[in-house]
Amino acid sequence: MLESIASTYNQLGLTKMKKLKWGMIGGGEGSQIGPAHRLGSGLDDLFEFSAGALDHRPDAGREYAQRLGLHTDRAYGDWKEMLEGERNRDDRIDLVTVATPNSTHYEITKAFLEAGFHVLCEKPMTMTVEEGEDIVRTAKASGSICAVNYGYTGYSLVRHMRAMVARGDLGAVRLVNAEFSHGHHADAADADNPRVRWRYDPAQAGVSAQFADCGIHAMHMASFITGQEVKKLSADIVSCIASRELEDDAMVNFRMDGGTVGRLWTSSVAIGRQHGLGIQVFGEKGGLRWSQEQPNQLYWMPLNERLQIIERGESDLSPEADRTTRVTIGHAEGMPLAFANIYKDLAEAINASKEKRAIDPAADLYPRAEDGLRSMAAVSAVAESGANEAAWVDARPPMFR
Repeated sequence: MLESIASTYNQLGLTKMKKLKWGMIGGGEGSQIGPAHRLGSGLDDLFEFSAGALDHRPDAGREYAQRLGLHTDRAYGDWKEMLEGERNRDDRIDLVTVATPNSTHYEITKAFLEAGFHVLCEKPMTMTVEEGEDIVRTAKASGSICAVNYGYTGYSLVRHMRAMVARGDLGAVRLVNAEFSHGHHADAADADNPRVRWRYDPAQAGVSAQFADCGIHAMHMASFITGQEVKKLSADIVSCIASRELEDDAMVNFRMDGGTVGRLWTSSVAIGRQHGLGIQVFGEKGGLRWSQEQPNQLYWMPLNERLQIIERGESDLSPEADRTTRVTIGHAEGMPLAFANIYKDLAEAINASKEKRAIDPAADLYPRAEDGLRSMAAVSAVAESGANEAAWVDARPPMFR
């Protein structure tokens, strides 16, 4: 049977692609994000889960990794052991995902980049702008890919929105309105819940809570779709629960380098909102609206025409949308599939690098270290503006000014 399959491949002139090797740091048992990464990385059979340091408790991490199928010599106790264990292997991992607490992202990402590994880092990429600039420089010096998991840009219709804007369907974009608001931290009685408390503690979260956690997803999506970067912003931030040191609600106005006006609301005390990520883009010739909780539909209103509903999976969409459609029209698309599209992009980028060829343009959409840096600059700007009665401040990283 295997010989028959191989013969068929040869007759068709096809070559079965060798799987890339993938490792993970963090994302252990009980993790919210770990399963989404493991599902996403494995969906297209492009990556093989080969190594992991999954827990801050070494024995627990090793035991869980082995239960997931990792060999004992690649079920590591911590990231430093994993780095040393993988560094000189002939079959070392091609890509490592960093899904640890925020304050550890910089150190781990930098160490693996310097050792020549490709990295996908969870957001926020770093805790400071200075660290972000260092990661950008390190990635360039190493020649390794450093991607940041703004995974919601993996949704098929988000990519179609980007394509529509790029080909001029909307004309010049005048206004973008983005939201990422939920109500899951609205109970003041959760003040001592360790899963909630750290998010509002400057020692663990940095200078921002809700904007750094959710708002940067919405702001990055605005840039991703419009093809523009944020130049300056003005932020009104508040801690609706008085015991919190950092904000749980923010309203941010911003201006983009292509002239687009931006509005962004993010909140963790909006009772009745569940996930709450959505975006609207308004141009000279029409407007678009999309919500992550109903990802299969994109609402498109051409100027002076009727409202149209674009369905994910229908014919005549953009190459970017076609490439990232996983299930037939009418079936639900979910977050792990969006994550899988980021991994699919990275597999194409890594293989293109190995084969010294150009990357497929429809796959060249994964968020870069530069995007992670811009997000950290925006976080810093929101904190500065919010502390100064919503003064307008420069939102660009110093190295991009």
